[in-house]
Amino acid sequence: MRLVSFENSVGQHRIGAVTSDGRIVDLNSACALYLRDVEGTEACARLGDALVPADMRALFEGGDTSLEAARKAFDHALDWEGSMLGVRTEPVFYAAEDVRLKAPIIPKKFFHTAGNFREHHEEATKAGFSHPVMPWIVFFQNVDAIIGHEEPVIYPEHLTQELDYELELAVVLKKSGKHLNPEQASSLIGGYVIFNDITARDIQRREMKSGVFSFCKGIDTFCPLGPWIVTTDEIPDAHNLAMELRVNGESRQRSHSSKMSVKIPEILSHYSPMGYSAGDVVSTGTVSGVAAFSGDPKAWYLKVGDVVECEIEKIGVLRNRVISWKEAYGEKPEALATQEALR
Repeated sequence: MRLVSFENSVGQHRIGAVTSDGRIVDLNSACALYLRDVEGTEACARLGDALVPADMRALFEGGDTSLEAARKAFDHALDWEGSMLGVRTEPVFYAAEDVRLKAPIIPKKFFHTAGNFREHHEEATKAGFSHPVMPWIVFFQNVDAIIGHEEPVIYPEHLTQELDYELELAVVLKKSGKHLNPEQASSLIGGYVIFNDITARDIQRREMKSGVFSFCKGIDTFCPLGPWIVTTDEIPDAHNLAMELRVNGESRQRSHSSKMSVKIPEILSHYSPMGYSAGDVVSTGTVSGVAAFSGDPKAWYLKVGDVVECEIEKIGVLRNRVISWKEAYGEKPEALATQEALR
């Protein structure tokens, strides 16, 4: 399934699955129908809320039980023909143009991997970057910075002049766990999602003088995630996926998930002493082709108006436009106005 979080026409936040023709099935509503029509459950609405809640993290917290219930609900909805209303007389199917996709999940924790693709380390070394991109560094992402498909990345011009992109494959976990070996860790994987690790490189260089970085990647809207979560049954081998990032249609990053130096089960095992919760997200590192390590970084850094498309085979395309602070908030930030007045 391709699992989405969306907002319907009356502003309700719901979860769904995308059909082959692009419609969205409301999984919570479809589950109640399945329980009524197939299982003969009288309290179908209440049980449906428990099995397939209208929140993606809560769905993954239900583990295999909830994901299987969501699958049955989706298949039941697809068996219907024509219009369909839920047990509360609400829509079960939505046209794509009638909803607004949101970030598919807001995890409790977002484990961020850096340096897993050695090609990224090699390009950093050739470019003379201030610090080596060491193998699979881990740090936490700011979950409040997460945005979804077609939501804008806000360029904080008063903070950075070197806005970069990083295409990554990320894993969504369906179980909690800690102190796991790779085989045990593999059983936690519930699905895969695309992640664009937006980075302010000038801030990053300053931060890395102390040996750490966080602010450069955790600024508001710097964490596009989406467009949906693809469940593991749709992706039998996550290490066999083509990856490409484009800016205004121009290919910037192009690689393959087979080039990871450390595979996903080992990554999950290594981080597991910190403890996982169901619904947590773990990224796996970016590939070569970032602006900072190109032959002409200033020409490649993101600018207001740029459209960034992140594509991973079998998952889809995550698209976000870069907008100015003024376009987002209607005025210049106070810090920038003060700087300009002092010039």
